[in-house]
Amino acid sequence: MNKTELIDAMAADAGITKAAAKKALESFLGNVEGSLKKGNRVSLVGFGSWSVSRRNAREGRNPQTGQTIQISAKNVVKFKAGAELSGAVN
Repeated sequence: MNKTELIDAMAADAGITKAAAKKALESFLGNVEGSLKKGNRVSLVGFGSWSVSRRNAREGRNPQTGQTIQISAKNVVKFKAGAELSGAVN
């Protein structure tokens, strides 16, 4: 499912227009992004939680040449599925 299909499904399920569903989805995504940028964790009970983790700098290899390269440190977003979501999938 892509973003457009999700908006269509949200509009149909909630009985709202596609424009309202798009606005709601964009608001949700913007708030999750903003919270993660601040270093906060976002948790939806039963669905899952997003958090930010720091990945340290490390050495890697260029697969074409085999040459050692330096990979810089960065923040990465992690998602952990909740119990209800995990149960629904399995």
